[in-house]
Amino acid sequence: DHEADHKVENFTAATRCVVYGLQHRAVQGMLDFDYMCKREKPSVAAMIFPFSANHYIKFYWGTEETLVPVYQKMEEAFEKHPDVTVCVNFASFRSVYSSVMETLNFSDQIKTIAIIAEGVPESQTRALNKEAHKKNVGIIGPATVGGIKPGCFRIGNTGGMLDNIVMSKLYRPGSVAYVSKSGGMSNELNNIICQNSDGVYEGVAIGGDRYPGSRFIDHLLRYNDNPSVHILVLLGEVGGVDEYEICEALKSGRITKPLVAWCIGTCASIFPFEVQFGHAGALARGNMETARAKNQALKDAGAHVPNNFFEFGNEIKKIYDGLVESGSLVPAPEPETPKIPMDYTWAKRLGLVRKPANFISSISDDRGDEIQYSGMPISEVFEQELVVGGVISLVWFHRQLPAYATKFIEMILMVTADHGPAVSGAHNTIVAARAGKDLVSSLTSGLLTIGPRFGGALDEAASIFTDASDAGVDAQQFVKDMRKQNKLIMGIGHRIKSLSNPDKRVEIIKQYALDNFSDNTVLKFALAVEQVTTQKKANLILNVDGCIAVCFVDMMRSCGAFSNVEADELVKNGCLNGLFVLGRSMGFIGHYLDQKRLKQGLYRHPWDDISYLSSDMG
Repeated sequence: DHEADHKVENFTAATRCVVYGLQHRAVQGMLDFDYMCKREKPSVAAMIFPFSANHYIKFYWGTEETLVPVYQKMEEAFEKHPDVTVCVNFASFRSVYSSVMETLNFSDQIKTIAIIAEGVPESQTRALNKEAHKKNVGIIGPATVGGIKPGCFRIGNTGGMLDNIVMSKLYRPGSVAYVSKSGGMSNELNNIICQNSDGVYEGVAIGGDRYPGSRFIDHLLRYNDNPSVHILVLLGEVGGVDEYEICEALKSGRITKPLVAWCIGTCASIFPFEVQFGHAGALARGNMETARAKNQALKDAGAHVPNNFFEFGNEIKKIYDGLVESGSLVPAPEPETPKIPMDYTWAKRLGLVRKPANFISSISDDRGDEIQYSGMPISEVFEQELVVGGVISLVWFHRQLPAYATKFIEMILMVTADHGPAVSGAHNTIVAARAGKDLVSSLTSGLLTIGPRFGGALDEAASIFTDASDAGVDAQQFVKDMRKQNKLIMGIGHRIKSLSNPDKRVEIIKQYALDNFSDNTVLKFALAVEQVTTQKKANLILNVDGCIAVCFVDMMRSCGAFSNVEADELVKNGCLNGLFVLGRSMGFIGHYLDQKRLKQGLYRHPWDDISYLSSDMG
């Protein structure tokens, strides 16, 4: 058993990868291949793009749509997708070195890296190969289209268009495994092998550079040790001496299975000078590196080498038929040819249509027998008595939070429901109601006043207290720094309340957090700040906005449903402000209904409450 000797892993139908770079077409091609092969999960778990914040990209999964996450940080991508073992790197030759080196830092998880870029400096390629070898990571490339394992895994654009994949029967495994340098010729091999055998078991294009990350011998030995592979195929080329390692493996008996081999570039001998073919390594630097010399050496070592490339397929067929006749190879039953999913523009030209959705929603689904909130049927919501806080946790946070957390959410709604008719939002709602506006218009009038000076203190208070607490800043120093920057400490200060005359709402929220949350780090920091600010002025206390904000951060971070990063992102996305809007909407609606019930007429502000300034004072 030589499995431990191979660095490039044997791909399976469960192999998953991340794609480095925003290669929409390549990823869609991989997902289409997965779907045709009836994989349970898409092979692409995520994408990495360091030049934009985390987001999602839509792709097709068959005729449906799915979201693939895009991460800015490589570490986060691998951490959130521990089943990933392959990285398909589409970075340009300018940045591929640094990105692959970074990937190699995760060698305990990532076992194979495919480098697609052409033109990678040879010094960098050799350094990458050395580091990968040291960390026991397999490299495919650079300057490669990748590789394909029918029925299991496809790297990038290997295999070409979907119709070519169907024609070459790459949706199910065969018995022939090949390795080549050329990506374009690998597509030709797929076709040749399909026509002359039961098809491809696996194929890899190692890339045309002088120093590929993996060599012919690496893959041929891996194929030779795989009982599912019956025939080996090598497509070498002029330049380099890697084929001679295969000759030695044949002579020593390390390679035991029939090998059909050909080195392209035999036409180079008709030129009176050395010819540089398309690949960087396709140049003979001596007689041993010519295609003719290598073909002869392979033939002498025991490989099946045809007289020319036109007979290549015939040679494969002869060996395949012999194995079938001897009974050592039993072809598998041919499965039904899968249907090819088509993109909209292609389908439109053919008279078929696959229309993309205009909206994406992940919080609810009303297509079944009953509405679902984040996957939970509404009947189950009531059975579990999740009440309002539980529903908010499902549709806002995609999590079912513990009971103490959902109760805290409801407490926030309760304490923010109203603060009397004099505040700007309630005042606007009342004025609009008395002007004869409907409920929605009156409510909107009140909601539009919510901002930095009214209600918006929650978000900013959460941000400044959390940042300072995480940074380990001393409360005294924090107050001094804010004073130097001439910034208000949002969440600190009340018109009439003080330490000796506390706001009952703050006391209720604070005590509940201390009694129920496993961690109150941000709250304790805010209370330490309060001790500093109240020395200056008695009413510079932690007010209800500030208390809600810091307790909410502590709750989100300590409830076990979120990481600190996820909790902070939710706060930055405005969920605290959303809770204030939701809670205060109850009060605004109450004021609207109150005015209607009292049948109040059109409001006009009294003259004696307005300072009229004459023009000559200007």
